[in-house]
Amino acid sequence: MILAMLLNRFSARCAIVLLGLFPASWAQSAAPTVTFSLSFPGSEPDRYSVAVPLNGDATYWSDGKLTESAEADDFKLTFAVTPATRARIFDLAKKAHYFAGEVDSKKKDLAFTGTKVLIYNDGQKESRASYNYSPVAAVQELTELFQDMSSTLEFGRRLEYYHRYQKLALDEELKRMEQMANENQLHELTAVAPVLHEIAEDNTVINPVRARAQRMLARASAEGR
Repeated sequence: MILAMLLNRFSARCAIVLLGLFPASWAQSAAPTVTFSLSFPGSEPDRYSVAVPLNGDATYWSDGKLTESAEADDFKLTFAVTPATRARIFDLAKKAHYFAGEVDSKKKDLAFTGTKVLIYNDGQKESRASYNYSPVAAVQELTELFQDMSSTLEFGRRLEYYHRYQKLALDEELKRMEQMANENQLHELTAVAPVLHEIAEDNTVINPVRARAQRMLARASAEGR
């Protein structure tokens, strides 16, 4: 039953209105919402945004490529956030004073790792902070969490594509995914459980790939408890 519910959630796509560079308008709902956006030209994807409301599904948008030779293409997804992650996001936002005031280190000698934006909106007020690197511990943790979440969702996007059109690419993709999971660089694996389930149950996929997908499913199940 849980896998069936996740399948429905993963396949749902949201209608998102993008205003400006980042879809900050997602945060302007009645429910308090935390939004994270990243712009880092040359990375993959080089732009994405995640909006997590206090209640309801989260939304994700990116302009990543499915393959190296492909054109950039908008990817839009609604997905369920685990209660633990949602609570952690809003707790960290509170500790960061809802991003009011300066959060960037302003140091000139730091490597550029992308323009990051954090937004808090509760329907009555909005506060935002833009930064390259922040010395604020709560902002650092939020940044890592959202970046790991994006990595997970992009894996799910590619796996869905490879499973449909290029099954031979699944082995390498799942190897990379499993390695990153082992290094604690992925977050919200429950959001990609449906495609992992499809691969694990597909008799036309080689057994080592199905086994990897099954191991990742076990991780997702543990994360969702």
